[in-house]
Amino acid sequence: MTSSDAINDRLITTFGRLVEAYSRLERRLGGALQAEAGLPHVWFEVLLRLARSENGQMTMGALAEQIALTTGGVTRLIDRMTAAGYVERRLLPADRRVVYAVVTPSGREVVNQAAVTHARNLRDVFAGFGEQDLDSLDRLLDRLRENVPPAT
Repeated sequence: MTSSDAINDRLITTFGRLVEAYSRLERRLGGALQAEAGLPHVWFEVLLRLARSENGQMTMGALAEQIALTTGGVTRLIDRMTAAGYVERRLLPADRRVVYAVVTPSGREVVNQAAVTHARNLRDVFAGFGEQDLDSLDRLLDRLRENVPPAT
């Protein structure tokens, strides 16, 4: 494949559409979360994942993988969320190198409130999508996620 062929590759265009759609969603939904719930979108994502996880906790590495930040980025993010009282750190007694982020009661409260706002805004964004559309989108996103191995 030549460079001129590559620049017009269909998959590059498809990926560009995915990036553009994500960017628009992030601006709209992230802005609404901040304005209406006082919570940055990335904080919401962390709190949501923690609240849905077993015992309300995840390792910092697992969080980094799921929210597309480096481990250093997650560390700084958790520092800020800890200062706000939404998260705390917990060491694994058997291996003190493993650090968990744990949602606090205050964090659960704020994510529950923010979820109402986020769900309402998502319903607006996806209003033109039927159940079959959403099922198809979920299947395709799951396939895409499964095709991309976790970073090591």
